Amino acid sequence: MSIVVPEKDLPASLTAEQAVEAAYAHELADVAGKLLRGLPVLVECDKELAPYLYKNVRDRLKNSPQKLQSLYLDGRPPRDAQAAGPVPQGLIGTMIGQLRDAVRGAVERRVVVLPHLDLLTTSQGGLTGEAREVIPLLYENPEVVWLGFKDPSFSLPKVIENLFPHWVSVLGIARDRLRYLVTQKESRKFGREFSPWQLYKYVSGVNAVRLRKLLSTLDGEDYPADPKRAYAQVRQATLSGSMEVPSVDLDADIGGYAKVKGRLRAEILDVLGKRDKATDAADVARLEELIPRGMIFWGPPGTGKTYFAKAIAAGIGAAITIVSGPELKSKWVGESEENLRQIFHRARQSAPSIIVFDELDSFATARGTYTGSGVEHSMVNQLLTEMDGFHKDELVFVVGTTNFVESLDPALLRPGRFEFHLHVPYPDDDDRRAILGIYDKKMKLRFSEEALDYAVRRTGDNYLTPTGTPFSGDHLNALCRAVARLRMREDIRGETTPKLVERALTEFEDRLELDEKDAVMVATHEAGHFLCAVFCPHHPPPEKVTINSEMPWAPFFTAFKHDKRRVGHTRNELLDILCVLYGGIEAERLLLNDVSTGASGFGNPRSDLARATELASIFVDTLGMSSLAAPLRTFRDKDGRREVLSGSQAEAIDRQINTLVVECQARAAAILAKHKADLVALRDELLEKKTVEGARVQEIVSKLREKYPADVGAPGPVVPAAEPKDKPAKAATASANGDA
Repeated sequence: MSIVVPEKDLPASLTAEQAVEAAYAHELADVAGKLLRGLPVLVECDKELAPYLYKNVRDRLKNSPQKLQSLYLDGRPPRDAQAAGPVPQGLIGTMIGQLRDAVRGAVERRVVVLPHLDLLTTSQGGLTGEAREVIPLLYENPEVVWLGFKDPSFSLPKVIENLFPHWVSVLGIARDRLRYLVTQKESRKFGREFSPWQLYKYVSGVNAVRLRKLLSTLDGEDYPADPKRAYAQVRQATLSGSMEVPSVDLDADIGGYAKVKGRLRAEILDVLGKRDKATDAADVARLEELIPRGMIFWGPPGTGKTYFAKAIAAGIGAAITIVSGPELKSKWVGESEENLRQIFHRARQSAPSIIVFDELDSFATARGTYTGSGVEHSMVNQLLTEMDGFHKDELVFVVGTTNFVESLDPALLRPGRFEFHLHVPYPDDDDRRAILGIYDKKMKLRFSEEALDYAVRRTGDNYLTPTGTPFSGDHLNALCRAVARLRMREDIRGETTPKLVERALTEFEDRLELDEKDAVMVATHEAGHFLCAVFCPHHPPPEKVTINSEMPWAPFFTAFKHDKRRVGHTRNELLDILCVLYGGIEAERLLLNDVSTGASGFGNPRSDLARATELASIFVDTLGMSSLAAPLRTFRDKDGRREVLSGSQAEAIDRQINTLVVECQARAAAILAKHKADLVALRDELLEKKTVEGARVQEIVSKLREKYPADVGAPGPVVPAAEPKDKPAKAATASANGDA
């Protein structure tokens, strides 16, 4: 079936009443049928639609064989107020008086219409003081058949809900009815080939009365070559509340993240694009089945999860509302759920739309894990109810962002709800370069190539922010803003240099200043790590060594180049890591004839000795790489005690760990003793320059390996071992990082 409707098949004119009949004929017949059988009905609809629905139902009841009469209680005072007696004060008072007369004066069956039920409830869904007087009246006369109207943004107390065993929802319009709600004149604003299916994308949540008002105000030429203006007017008119259409381009405004962008295009944007271009109803319906309506964007803070949601919205012309999870919660019973209901109602009225729940885990953690009042349980249930109530043809999407996807309620993550899971990690080198490039253009920072390279390297894997986390997109934005402030403050007109980037990162942070004696000790220690890594062929090569770090929390360290694609280590790689970890303390012993607390880090759990001890233990009793009779893996209890088969086995394991450590330490000492002159030269250069990195590091490594090719291939300690059964744990991938 074609989705294009010829102009001649559209109505020439339409009144609001005709539009209501055309849009909701089935629902109205259902309501009238139930009322004629004496069954109370509650109609959920927009406030402005209620009078038109009532008139239609009233006419149906009048024209039925039963000629059923109806009474509309809207709180308006009678025309002859004196004849009717004293008029109660206010709308509610008048309604209560009318209700009392209707209930106690009725002697035959009739329909009593309650158009303002929301006035009887509080914002938390409880009863108002006036409502307490109304409740007994509602249940007093069995001859009264109730017809109530409820706004979807309000909840009703159970005592009122129970009065209506039958609910009919009249929200938005059905797609197959839209062709009967657009006149010939209005269709001309959308071009010569009018497709109600294309228009429906923007009006699915609009009721028929509001739609008629909206379409009647369209201006512009007839039969335009491009109907963008008409659609833009419709789009603007359907936005409500805090909903807005963002202007974020997936490529121009978001740097890097090629894999994330590729997945968003392949699974969402491309499918929606094909849906918009489809000309057959069956094709449109088939494509709509493929689109996930619920999405989880998870990853560390500051990586742009919400920004990606905005880019999707901009790509499909959708309105977006961003809701903070904690702000939804309320201390009042029922108000948190009411907040959720209103958010979904506004989003459906503004479709196509995206609701972004920022920090979804703040209220949607697994049920049964709550420690508070339990409001989170009700909020999760309400969220599931709202998501399950979506129509297949309305474009309303829900995006939840979280840093802790593992804590979310499993019921949310099943297919049909939040079935699309997107990981947005910390940016890698290419991502950071692209992100910095975008900010460079926007802020006119004039990064030189050297400055851009430095900024990418300086925010990479070997560096952390002052709070101890990797650099995210937000941190890169903060860096660029700091550079812009520096340029403005000092009126810099030329290029941004690496030195300026460094100043932007560290200018106002306290640094540790080493005295001469400590500087010699630290330089010796770090040079030992560096040199051992050069002659350990299975260890990542050195990338940088410094005794005057820009990072106050890590004033000196040796950094190594790691391959992110690796997921584990070989036995020889682990032995090399152990050797390099002991390079610092052995260099001190060799050149200074003494050792410092640097290797222990004053009890730092990530110090050289702590990591070497942990890795040696993992090597023997977890990875099964020891010389025991058979490769075994032992486990530890909750207190960290090793669970073993016998005391003798524990003794054998500890002896093997000690042997492994001693041999790796001896290997480090042997490497440094053989290359003592190179160690001294490297230590002295470090004392002079404070930091050795980049091309100079590559030059040193290349010269040493060319000069001593046999030493680069020297084997590690000879520790007989069976073949490993388990992959090395990720915890064992730490590099020797000195005191960092």
